[in-house]
Amino acid sequence: MNSEEIKRCLEAGGLRCTPQRYGVMAFLMEHTGHPTAPEIFEAVNRLHPRSSRATVYNNLRDLLKAGLVREVAVEGRTARFDAKPKQHHHFICDRCGSVEDLEWYDVPRPASGSLGKRILRKCELIVRGLCAKCAQQKSSMSS
Repeated sequence: MNSEEIKRCLEAGGLRCTPQRYGVMAFLMEHTGHPTAPEIFEAVNRLHPRSSRATVYNNLRDLLKAGLVREVAVEGRTARFDAKPKQHHHFICDRCGSVEDLEWYDVPRPASGSLGKRILRKCELIVRGLCAKCAQQKSSMSS
């Protein structure tokens, strides 16, 4: 995504394009992994040394509320963040905690009426297990 697309994305989410907010969004759009809030702060602070931790964290919160960023909750570990616009699921390694994108496929969901609730979003799956690296280490240890 180029700078104009990032600016339009922020504006479409109802957010002003401040240098710090732009920095957070640009980092997340360019980052192939799923960084933690401290990793995002460090990266943004390298570009904007006057950015405080609170400013970066507040911008992350605003991006989450605007639906431009998703939080990937990793049980027992620091949350990770994702700004990839294409729908996808996630795989989390139980050993090293790495988070990987999985191709999107529709998951059947119950009819809203049967739950007595109003469903607003599609279901996002988190699949857990051992990543390729950890699975290889485990098999070489047991040999």
